Amino acid sequence: MTDILFLSGSLVYTASMKTIKELHKQDKPREKLVHKGAQALKNDELLSILLGSGVQGKDVRKLSKEIIALFEKGFDELTVEKLCDVHGLGMAKASQIVAAIELGRRYLIKNNKRITSAQDVYEELKAYVDRVQEYFLTITLDGASHIIQTRTVFIGTLNQSLVHPREVFADAICDRAAGIVIAHNHPSGTLEPSRADLQITDRLKEVARLVGIELLDHVILSKHGYYSFSDEGLL
Repeated sequence: MTDILFLSGSLVYTASMKTIKELHKQDKPREKLVHKGAQALKNDELLSILLGSGVQGKDVRKLSKEIIALFEKGFDELTVEKLCDVHGLGMAKASQIVAAIELGRRYLIKNNKRITSAQDVYEELKAYVDRVQEYFLTITLDGASHIIQTRTVFIGTLNQSLVHPREVFADAICDRAAGIVIAHNHPSGTLEPSRADLQITDRLKEVARLVGIELLDHVILSKHGYYSFSDEGLL
């Protein structure tokens, strides 16, 4: 699209932003993301993909640029109501944007968490201390001890035949984890490791050496606190 201006009786052409329809296929945000990756896109292009379409009388690129301008004024204070102040942006699209921001924020916060002690493990998994069933959990960590992912591997009474090393380490390998912490709760409240707990730990310790992922700790959780195999010198 080209704007036409008259200046001193002469016809002057000024280039303006092309609409999505006028862009070459490979330059459209969605196609560009597929072929070059999300990192190659500008902020307004990423937002264009999220919005999907513009509104009546306003192309998605123009709408995205207006919203990005609002981001730059005060991203941390952004609300659905403030977004709705952008002409043509309704409650549905404003809600999409706020939801996407909050989802990204939650994962960024999660990925910034570090596990450096059994106390950190206990705080991360505190929600499981009151469970009436036993939960066997893993926390995969990168080389700087940041959490990659927390997973439930097994629910039920633990024994060697049920907690298989394959189930414990498969996701850790996919995560390219440098280390792993295993944990489980004791609904009874006791913090003493059972014979099965000791056997499982020894077995997983050997597998950890084979796959090259450090088993950093095995933590038993209960409403009375925690028991750390690492702190007790058992790892």
